[in-house]
Amino acid sequence: MIKTESQLELYLSEPTTDVISAIASLEGDILILGVGGKMGPSLAKLAKRAIDCAGVVKKVIGVSRFSTAGIQESLHKVGIETIIADLLSENNLQNLPEIQNVIFMAGRKFGSTGNEDLTWALNTYMPGRIAEKFRDSRLVVFSTGNVYPLTPISHGGATESSTVAPIGEYAQSCLGRERVCCYFSSQFGTPMVILRLNYAIELRYGILLDIAEKVYTGEPISLEMGNVNVIWQRDANAIALHSFTHCQSPPLILNVTGPETVSIRYLAMCFGGIFNKPVHFEGEEAETALLSNASLCHQLFGYPCVSLGQMIEWVAEWVRIGGAILQKPTHFEVRDGKF
Repeated sequence: MIKTESQLELYLSEPTTDVISAIASLEGDILILGVGGKMGPSLAKLAKRAIDCAGVVKKVIGVSRFSTAGIQESLHKVGIETIIADLLSENNLQNLPEIQNVIFMAGRKFGSTGNEDLTWALNTYMPGRIAEKFRDSRLVVFSTGNVYPLTPISHGGATESSTVAPIGEYAQSCLGRERVCCYFSSQFGTPMVILRLNYAIELRYGILLDIAEKVYTGEPISLEMGNVNVIWQRDANAIALHSFTHCQSPPLILNVTGPETVSIRYLAMCFGGIFNKPVHFEGEEAETALLSNASLCHQLFGYPCVSLGQMIEWVAEWVRIGGAILQKPTHFEVRDGKF
């Protein structure tokens, strides 16, 4: 069991042999835009540890406003360079170094409703400026499975060839990000991979934590979005790093998530059994949900290393011992796209 944040950070940044091999064969340094978010610090540390294990000489550089205290210092401690920058600032953007491999993670989801103009600026306008700035780089661009419509549970989730139909302005702006990046890829021949992610988790945030906390405290569990997909954060980050070997123009689009369609009712009952607590539900499962089929991703990179059962055990123990959390609920139950 993972019982401390230091143990968790080490495990989230432990590279697999496949990632080490991919990094060893990659030419050039790595720039991570938006490194200060939930996934960015562990992604940067994973890249640095893979470089060290591979015995190659490369820089990992993280760019962020670094509004959360302690993140910049934690990156410096392990040899990761940082640049404080507002990516919406043209001056800041143009002053960034030209780096051969770029991961673009920055964006906005929560708080989008009521601030739609800023959401579109961050999720659509800014990616276009970044794609033009780094036209000569390899780009791995994070997007979201929210670009798909709700699909019947029995269909196994949307594939990369499914029709996109984003619900709400957040999802629409993310599709805008993809379209703008594809445009610049076609204009300049920029090799890219676009990752449609849903949902990455670790012990301090994520759908499993949201449900486990509610079960532990006796709160009702919403069944409005009755089924979801999840993937352990390290597995998602490993895919991002490995994706540099598949960058192409036009961009390769990949769904990134776990292999299961996971029932919210099932998750809640699992946690209820572990905690020996009753489980309370509200609402009923709909026939549709926001689901992605990541079989193409698994074909390229293999199945995730951390299983759903392992995630459930770890999260339950973390809640039981009162482990630190980020206080960032996922709002997975939202069906109208308003975040």
